[in-house]
Amino acid sequence: MTYWVDEERGSAFCLIDAPDIEAVKQMHDKAHGLIPHDIVQVNSTVVEAFLGRIEDPVGYYDSDNPDLKFFNDPAFRIILVAQTKDSTLLRNALGKKKAKRLLALYHEIIRDEVNVNQGREVELKGERFIASFVSVTQAVACTAGVQKRLHVAGELINLRMAINAGMPVSKDKSIFGDVIRMAQYLCRTGAPNQTVLASIIRELYKDDGQHNISDKATFKSFSPINENVLQLVLDVLRDNHANQQFGMQDFCKKTGMSKSKLYRKCTELTGMSPNELLREHRLLRSLELLKTDRNITQTAFDCGFGSPSYFTKCFQERFGLQPLAYQKELA
Repeated sequence: MTYWVDEERGSAFCLIDAPDIEAVKQMHDKAHGLIPHDIVQVNSTVVEAFLGRIEDPVGYYDSDNPDLKFFNDPAFRIILVAQTKDSTLLRNALGKKKAKRLLALYHEIIRDEVNVNQGREVELKGERFIASFVSVTQAVACTAGVQKRLHVAGELINLRMAINAGMPVSKDKSIFGDVIRMAQYLCRTGAPNQTVLASIIRELYKDDGQHNISDKATFKSFSPINENVLQLVLDVLRDNHANQQFGMQDFCKKTGMSKSKLYRKCTELTGMSPNELLREHRLLRSLELLKTDRNITQTAFDCGFGSPSYFTKCFQERFGLQPLAYQKELA
């Protein structure tokens, strides 16, 4: 259907309409004998939201060969992920009317700033907002605008934003899946109404004199090494949190760190000890599962808690209400 070529990064991304994956392989083999590095099934609407098109853009024709069209459009995109406090917990803390008003204000402002800075809204799902940009500077300007306009409201709804960048397909089998997941990880390390910048964003950012990304009150970033450690730690938790037997010895083994180093890195990067981080990950996951048809007992065990009573105790301490009350608020 169309393609994106990124000479600087040595990659290409093709959008193909085919009956199945095997047909794509056969087509490539017949054309030039090469097999695609990765094949991912995508929704054309999602592709258009991230990349801005699902067909060839207006290009430049070669005067010597009018059938040959040239255009320069790499698939590399800047991805903004914004996350607020769970809306049910927000209603419980602030009251229904105030929570609704603040969330509506947030949606209005972030959509306005995305449009002003020539971004594209990709998703608004629950408390998560995703947008795509071609320019790092415009993505940074977008979050700075949101922070400035929301101000105190951003802190009340516990708004956290992160900016990452990358290609559509990598290890994750969904478009920009790895880029989004890392941005979500970065969101968890920020303070309310703060933007966390991936190391690649800090590297690519061209200072226009408008936004000081060194201002730690509004922006935060990690070194590439610490970013890799953060990804490793949170990937291990994502893959093992449901295992009730998963403990610190397993945590150390899977991250390849000693107990003291794991403790030091977790507290440095997230402000939590490994045990606290594991419990936090399980509790955040429980919020997702409680929105499904699972009951309290199923949720407790699926999130790695040893008993429903211990899960209820931890949930109450963390969120200020019991799981059953949370489920009733969802209705």
